[in-house]
Amino acid sequence: MKFGVITFPGSNCDQDMIYVLETIMGQHVERLWHKDTDLKGCDFIAVPGGFSYGDYLRSGAIARFSPIMTSVIEHANRGGYVLGVCNGFQILCESGLLDGALLHNTSQKFICRNVHLRIETDKTLLTRGARKVSVIKIPIAHGEGNYYASDDVIKRLNDDDQVLFRYCDADGNVTNEANPNGAIENIAGVCNSGRNVFGMMPHPERAADPDLGNTDGRILFESILAEVTV
Repeated sequence: MKFGVITFPGSNCDQDMIYVLETIMGQHVERLWHKDTDLKGCDFIAVPGGFSYGDYLRSGAIARFSPIMTSVIEHANRGGYVLGVCNGFQILCESGLLDGALLHNTSQKFICRNVHLRIETDKTLLTRGARKVSVIKIPIAHGEGNYYASDDVIKRLNDDDQVLFRYCDADGNVTNEANPNGAIENIAGVCNSGRNVFGMMPHPERAADPDLGNTDGRILFESILAEVTV
C-alpha cells in the first residue's frame, strides 16, 4: 500500500504523519502538495492536522478548494481510503466527504492534552484491529473540535455504526466530564457510509513512537496495515 500525506500552507502535523507511516510503520509515503492534482498512485491519503490557510473563515473552509482536494474527493468516491486528523477532519467535513461540522470548543479555549477514546465499531479498516483494546489514550490539540450534526444525521450515524470513537474516561465510561470540547454525544471521530473515509480529532500520529511514552495511536495504523496488502 502506498500512502500520500498532503501539506497545506499552515499544516503542522504533516511531518509527524510522514514519520510514523514511513519510519515507524515502514511504509512507502508520497509527499503531496496542496497545489498538486496527481495523487501519484497512492492508495491511502492522509489529510493531517494544523491550521491550513491560517484557519481563515473557519477551519478547513479554504483548504477544501485546494486543487489537491478535487483529486482526493474523486479518489474517495471511487472507494479509495482517506483519513483526516484534526484539521484534516475539518477539511473532510467541509468537503462533504464526512457528515457534520466542527465548531469552536465550548470552553472557547484551545485544548492540548491526552484524552481517552472508546472505540465504538470494529467494522472499519481503521478500528477493526483495535477493537480488542476498547479504550485508547490519544492526545488532542484543537480550538474547534466540537463535533456537531443534526439530530437526523446523528441518528443515521448511530444506526449505521459510523461513529468511530467517543470521548470517555479511563474505564470507558462516556460522560460529560470526559468530553473535552462539547462534541455532541462525545463523538471524536466518524466515517462515511462507504467506510473508506475516516475523520478524527485526536492525533494518533502523536502517540505512535515509544520515545513519546505512548503508543496507543500505533494500534490504529497497525489495524490499517493488517487489512491490506502491503
